[in-house]
Amino acid sequence: MTRPFAPRLAVYVGLVFLLLGVMELAASLLFYQAIDRQTLDEDHARRIAELLVVSDRIHAIDPRLTAPTMSTRHLAAAVARTPTVPNHATDGTLGRIERRILEWEPSLAGRSLRLALRGPPQGRCDLVGSIRLPDGHWLNFRSRDINAMWPVALRATVLTLGTTVAFLAMGLVALHVLTRPLRRMSDAAEAIGQGRQVTIREGGSPDLKKLAHSMNVMQERIARLLQDQARSFEAISHDLRTPLARQKVAAELIEDVELGSIVLTSVDEMEALLSSLQRFLRAQHLAAEPEELDLELLVRQVLSPYGDRARITTSEPAVVRTFREPVTVALQALVENAIQFGSEARVAIRRVSRHWCIEIADSGPGIPPRYFDAVLDPFFRLDEARARDTKGFGLGIPTAHRLMMRFDGGLSFAASPDGGLIARLEVPETEGTAPVQGAA
Repeated sequence: MTRPFAPRLAVYVGLVFLLLGVMELAASLLFYQAIDRQTLDEDHARRIAELLVVSDRIHAIDPRLTAPTMSTRHLAAAVARTPTVPNHATDGTLGRIERRILEWEPSLAGRSLRLALRGPPQGRCDLVGSIRLPDGHWLNFRSRDINAMWPVALRATVLTLGTTVAFLAMGLVALHVLTRPLRRMSDAAEAIGQGRQVTIREGGSPDLKKLAHSMNVMQERIARLLQDQARSFEAISHDLRTPLARQKVAAELIEDVELGSIVLTSVDEMEALLSSLQRFLRAQHLAAEPEELDLELLVRQVLSPYGDRARITTSEPAVVRTFREPVTVALQALVENAIQFGSEARVAIRRVSRHWCIEIADSGPGIPPRYFDAVLDPFFRLDEARARDTKGFGLGIPTAHRLMMRFDGGLSFAASPDGGLIARLEVPETEGTAPVQGAA
């Protein structure tokens, strides 16, 4: 049985993890907005120290490469004969930054390093500076927006996002492993609901093992109950045929021809009802193995007893690996229903999407769309008074429906453009599927 892709639990948990990651990111940004002045100064000092040391080395190799190589989005560098900052500043903030620069790169000690702040006091403020190069030129630089927290926060943001994604991936993998037994039991519960009996592997945590064991025991009890019930009704139906046979013999001995005909008709109707009931009950515990079948040949065999009242149309060869007896029984029930209520059965084999479908159309009164679900229930009849002027017991369509549910097929209905009903039987297709056992 294939499991449709519907990872709702994983999606919900993933969204929770993502929300937690966003909250963590927002908290980190709020933290870095409140970061102290010293950390920002250290960051700018480190970047400037790296710039100055690397600039010395590049300038010694090729002075023309110094400015274009060292200019970045956050730092602008230029080589000139005169410094941008004419005097050595004594401001407390600048002195603290200068000490940080020398702590990062002690080799800059003794060099003429001049720093200044440019910009409005409460607005965007750049750190500009000049340092003398060994050949007597000056390297002038500008660190943009020294008040901004983004040079530091950007790295923290990337780190936070990376950590969040990593933990999200690990959480989803762990969730997939931990919920595997639950998915197996969910698939098993769906199969049990469709009338199958499956064996659930009892693995996972102790609680899940106990749950799997309980489900196995439960479906074994339900299977025995349903099978005993179905076989009991089958036996009763079979035993009823003996008194019906005696009534038929007695009816033939009745001298009143009209009265004898009524009795014989009633007996025939009872036998038809019992046959329908036996077929419905047998569908509850029918077992089958998949095999390669030619659908056209199978349909022709089912239609052969009905002569001109049933005909088939095909568009292409239809060979499929499926279950012979369930498909045959379901098709017989739908063809009989079409002939009974529509006088004829027009059968077509079509390829719909990736599945083969057998369509049975008739020319009868049809079924209103509001009853498409109701007719799947056993003993349902459109004539609510259950008048006996129509044959059947309301079990043909439910029999086909139960079989298709148990064997992963499908049954749907549509109104025919020419009037009447179209019953669409979706043929169950298998690829190495294990035999389907009795009902659960």
